Amino acid sequence: MKEIPTKTPLVTCEWLQDNLNSPGIVLLDCTFMLPNQERNAFDEYRREHIPGAQFFDIDYIADRESNLPHMLPSTEVFATSVGELGIDNKTQIIVYDNNCFMASARVWWTFRVFGYHNIFVLNGGLKRWKADGGIVNSEIVRRPSKQFDAVFHPSLVYDLAKMRKLTVAKTHKIIDARSPSRFSGIEKEVRPGLLSGHIPGSTNLHYNTLVNLDTNELVTLEKLEFLYNAVGIKGDQPIVATCGSGVTASIIALGLFCLGFENIPVYDGSWTEWGGCLDTPIETEP
Repeated sequence: MKEIPTKTPLVTCEWLQDNLNSPGIVLLDCTFMLPNQERNAFDEYRREHIPGAQFFDIDYIADRESNLPHMLPSTEVFATSVGELGIDNKTQIIVYDNNCFMASARVWWTFRVFGYHNIFVLNGGLKRWKADGGIVNSEIVRRPSKQFDAVFHPSLVYDLAKMRKLTVAKTHKIIDARSPSRFSGIEKEVRPGLLSGHIPGSTNLHYNTLVNLDTNELVTLEKLEFLYNAVGIKGDQPIVATCGSGVTASIIALGLFCLGFENIPVYDGSWTEWGGCLDTPIETEP
């Protein structure tokens, strides 16, 4: 197996072509669709995926007792679910998606929350893989179960209580990955029962500005740095990422990791939780 050349959360399609059949690698299709996209991620996976890929469902490997979507599971549930995918603590994991890093970035962040760092995101996902001539098939793979040990790292996850404190203390830069119209409150939220607007003091950086929409790859490091600088991110200020339901916020964290910000927490409940409360403060200006 060729080693990944630099300290990066990304691998290229060329690298995966060279290493697709290497022992010790497990490939996960993590595709997730937003409620308004009217696409079914698992149906698309069953039609075509990179050979050997298993489907990682963020709505199944989650806290299914929560009334919020795809909240992080318990450490025990995560460890068991990952082990059932044939992953142990020596496995090199490559994740990809077919929807602009949704939810490969989320799964990458989730593994890091549970203390596992030997995980990488395929830059460009299935779209770039196919454009580069990569083969696909519809074969469903089942791997023998293994033991996976997980250790929860709470510093990478923010909950409602922590976010309430941040709006008062103003110690962190809160970056919201939703679209500008949702952030400002002009566009109505898709999920029923949610108010419109944003967390007071937060700054908007739409996740799709971080992605080359022609190739589904992250933009260059230079452009990432420009975009983050434009919203006032500084190296000495703590940052927390948020979005609609904790998925695209992980793209913010992934991009920052590429620039050396390695421990960016995500607000797991994000706007689905904040905008669904009756007593959380909300701003509606741009």
